[in-house]
Amino acid sequence: MSPSSDQRVAIVTDSTAYLPPGLVGPTDVTVVPLQVVVAGRSLAEGVEVTTAEVADALRARHQVTTSRPSPQEFLDTYRRLADAGATGIVSVHLSADLSGTVDAARLAARQIADDGVHVEVVDSRLLAMGLGFATLTAAETAAAGAGPATVVEATVRRAASTGIWLYVDTLEYLRRGGRIGQASSWLGSALAVKPLLTLVDGRIEPLERVRTASRALAHLEEIAVAEAGPSVVDVAVQHVAAADRAADLASRLSARLPGIRTLVVEEVGAVVSAHVGPGMLGIVIAPVAS
Repeated sequence: MSPSSDQRVAIVTDSTAYLPPGLVGPTDVTVVPLQVVVAGRSLAEGVEVTTAEVADALRARHQVTTSRPSPQEFLDTYRRLADAGATGIVSVHLSADLSGTVDAARLAARQIADDGVHVEVVDSRLLAMGLGFATLTAAETAAAGAGPATVVEATVRRAASTGIWLYVDTLEYLRRGGRIGQASSWLGSALAVKPLLTLVDGRIEPLERVRTASRALAHLEEIAVAEAGPSVVDVAVQHVAAADRAADLASRLSARLPGIRTLVVEEVGAVVSAHVGPGMLGIVIAPVAS
């Protein structure tokens, strides 16, 4: 069912959703890029800087930082969509505990409300393809003709059911970026363990310390299998400079999870790479509503 002629809800997200081109049409979702600062240069994620460049900079111990889009960038985006005929806008973003992106979007939404444009901002409490799957749900719901409130409800429901688990080679990059959360208690033994982490209500939290990378990845796989069970799920295996490991893990999950609807295997972009570092492997499990 197509949206009615008098109602078109536009969907906005940010560049950390890492939406694969094959899963979303070019006009279904508008992406606002975050910034990566490398060697003093501020570069738009997905446009001016690659994951490989960030990984090389991190290995060379160059300072790499990230920053949110400005409220003006969101305001300009919302105005373009309204001028193009959107009667409502739903803007879905990465966790406010990891970035100020949601705050910037809300500032712009309040400003454009004075012009009669209604924008609903959703804090997904997720990142990467966790955010991506929630954004796809928003786009699918809007394409079916739903109004903003229904789109928000479906998006929040999908986001709340989605789980993310991460393996990192070291906690050092999370420490540098200030996103380490309660895993900071592991820093003293970081050289002796391989950390497994998870997202809890939008925050990166420690899950388990494992002695070797191979055991950590095997445990990551078991967690994903247990969490997915026989349910219908969308799955993403994401990585930083670890394509072979990601492909192997995705192959094993594909064989073990009978309910996979969509399986995405991809490298995350420059912003997330800057905070987790080379070698990261992550799994996203997003149950599909029946």
